[in-house]
Amino acid sequence: MAIIESASTDVLIEREEPLEALRAALAGAAAGRGRLVFAAGEAGVGKTSLVRRFCADVPGGTAVFWGACDPLATPRPLGPVLEIAEAAGIDGVLDPGSATHNIAAAVLDLVQERDAVVVVEDAHWADEGSLDVVRLLARRLPTTSSLVIVTYRDDELARDHPLRIALGDVSTSAAVERLVVRPLTREGVAELAGANGAELETVWRLTAGNPFYVTELVAHGVEEVPGTVRDLVLARMAQLGPQATAVVEAAAIAPPSLDAELLLAVCGEAADAVDECLASGVLHVVDGGVAFRHELSRTAVEESLSPARRLALHRSVLLALTDAPRARADLARIAHHAAEAADRHAVLRYAPAAAEHAACVGAYREAAAQYARALRFGDDLAPGDRAELLEGRSRALYLADDQTEAIEVIREAIRCRQEEGAPLKEARALTELTEYLWCRGFNGEAAGAVVRASELAAGRPEQREHAYVLHTLAIHAVYEGDVDLALERARRARELGERFGDPFIAGHARVTIASATARSDIDQGVRMLEEAVGAARQGGEHEVAARGMNALIVRPMAFDRHDLIERSIDEAIDYCTEHTQDMWRINVQAVAARWALDRGHWDDAVRHATAVIDDPRESPWTHHEALCVLALVRARRGDPGARDALAQAIAVGVPLEEHFAHVDLAAAGAEIALLGRCPRDVVSATTAILSAAVERGDDEATSRLCFWRRLAGIEIESPSESSGPYGLALAGRWGEAADEWTRRGFPYEAALALSQTGDVAVLRDAHAGLQRLGARPLATVVARELRGLGVRDLPRGPRAATRANGAALTPRELEVLTLIAEGLRNAEIAERLVVSRRTVDHHVSAILRKLQAGSRGEAVAVAQRLGLLAGA
Repeated sequence: MAIIESASTDVLIEREEPLEALRAALAGAAAGRGRLVFAAGEAGVGKTSLVRRFCADVPGGTAVFWGACDPLATPRPLGPVLEIAEAAGIDGVLDPGSATHNIAAAVLDLVQERDAVVVVEDAHWADEGSLDVVRLLARRLPTTSSLVIVTYRDDELARDHPLRIALGDVSTSAAVERLVVRPLTREGVAELAGANGAELETVWRLTAGNPFYVTELVAHGVEEVPGTVRDLVLARMAQLGPQATAVVEAAAIAPPSLDAELLLAVCGEAADAVDECLASGVLHVVDGGVAFRHELSRTAVEESLSPARRLALHRSVLLALTDAPRARADLARIAHHAAEAADRHAVLRYAPAAAEHAACVGAYREAAAQYARALRFGDDLAPGDRAELLEGRSRALYLADDQTEAIEVIREAIRCRQEEGAPLKEARALTELTEYLWCRGFNGEAAGAVVRASELAAGRPEQREHAYVLHTLAIHAVYEGDVDLALERARRARELGERFGDPFIAGHARVTIASATARSDIDQGVRMLEEAVGAARQGGEHEVAARGMNALIVRPMAFDRHDLIERSIDEAIDYCTEHTQDMWRINVQAVAARWALDRGHWDDAVRHATAVIDDPRESPWTHHEALCVLALVRARRGDPGARDALAQAIAVGVPLEEHFAHVDLAAAGAEIALLGRCPRDVVSATTAILSAAVERGDDEATSRLCFWRRLAGIEIESPSESSGPYGLALAGRWGEAADEWTRRGFPYEAALALSQTGDVAVLRDAHAGLQRLGARPLATVVARELRGLGVRDLPRGPRAATRANGAALTPRELEVLTLIAEGLRNAEIAERLVVSRRTVDHHVSAILRKLQAGSRGEAVAVAQRLGLLAGA
């Protein structure tokens, strides 16, 4: 049944179910359980109409705030959030220099102080800063009485789209719900098109149920139409007079909308024809301006303009924007029109400024795009000026974790500095290159860049660039194992950074001093790191703070100080997420995955590893580490896919210079081979890297790899300096090795050592520990040995019904889970069980939550391990 808006002629058909879902979300929010609803659907399916209808019907006393993302090539940072803040009268955060977390906090205060509905429209165009605000709201909304609705086009999200990443980041939040707005059925199309008598089969064939296509088609009363919406929109536009056409054309090239001031400046007297545009339905009023009802319509008109007309319009908009007081606030928009107007001077003025603003609020991808825009117009810039743009772009790319391109861009900047004849600036650029190369694992090449930077800086009067060179030399000394030299250089770098007023390098030097101190005195080092992080946070140096937080997790791992690690992980991830320090966030999550694996917290290990693997950023080591961890969890639990994950880790291709990573890979391969009853594969997994470890004199790695070879029955020569739990195990002192692993907090390794003793009482302890961990394959091996020793009273795993009760799955959820395991999609499950698709969606969401699974495949694997599936 159609629902007719009292305030407009819009018709909503087959939208009772999504409307009811929004009403239920609002009711939950009103009860003190704030909700974040992601409303997805293809372009033109009616997301905006649905949400506007819902907002029109919210109870009195509930404030409604609306912010839309801009369809610009480079989005305006925090565009929708600033619109919401402005509408709410939060004037204190409207300065474009305001930090993301300050603006987010203001919006959070808004939803905490009153019952509110906040809408963020077209999030597929959102900048990274706006998405960070959404992430923050997802964590904080459950304690409010407000509802946030985020609409987006789900047919335009590539795997690496920033919104898809954000959706994954908030997927486990208790506040988050998903809503899909689907095309109309054939019956719905018949109802919508019937009033104009369009023949149903033709309409259905041409529109596939898209309400916008249907509406545009029946508005023209055409029996047969071309296959594009463009023709439909232009046919309607052709009915307008010349002045109204001019207004529509101006609106087409100036998204998101033309306000009255801009409309008058661009269109002149033609602005008086705006009423004709509104009456025709081509444009509508939104937030005090005029805009297209659908982006599809706007794009159709924009693409229909001749190059000359488009250029003239962009120049008019550019002139109006730069003459207005808004010039400072609309930097991204001005840069967009400057580029489209081919105005080189304006691009080189506004694009770098827009890039700096974007970087300031954590929108690094947008910053890199703005620098690229400036560079396209800067071929004839002086070498030094071009180098500055290249250096800015390379840093933005690096922080967005696009390291490969960052390296290429900084190399070009170095060439420009050489051409400029600026040795200190070249040295500074070389320190950037060194950092990027280290991050990729190209340590040999990085060492050469360090030496060159040092040579360029030597013997010259001290400047701020010397601080960067000294700091890079300090990190190089750490890698070389000379901590005293590292401290000396880092302290000098900090002194120079403070003298020349550069808090960025001074902060990084402070973190390096603290991190180096922690190598010998963990408690003192951690105190210094916490102070460095606190100072960086207070000074707004988010990159410095994120690096320091990373060190607060990495440094204690060498001392097995789990208390220090545990108190830092969540805060580090949250901080990096809120401040768009994505490179450091995935590094923290990779380290956290390994730590959780070692501690026996395997669900957490999978959660952290999956977050890294699903992230499209390209840091090699983080993905390598996450895949190794995932492979080991699967192997230790007896879940499928261990060898697949290991093969993916190998395919990442971490350079051999990252020796420690290849030791981890070889050890993982050996363990998986043993658990898979393929001891011969241990030889191929370990031989090459064992030789490298022996050649390097790496006794710890040698002992670790020899340990797995001995378990495989391979004759080995134990390293002379063998120590620690692996050394004890190699000496046959299994009980002492187990005690040492227990002391260090490695329960699986402790149980593995106990399993080698041959003592019945000890083997019982090992079996019990392995069952607690869910380590089914090794527990089975130990149980077999115990039975061979005459033991008959071993406890079995819980019965399937008990396991199901433990997972709290309902009988219907178990039924849905079984069909998921058969490979059925939600729509197919709905048809099989004779229920609605939405009901199945809810069941699947509940299953993933209860099994703590990140995907359907992982849910099936967990169910198999728990014995929840028939025959498992």
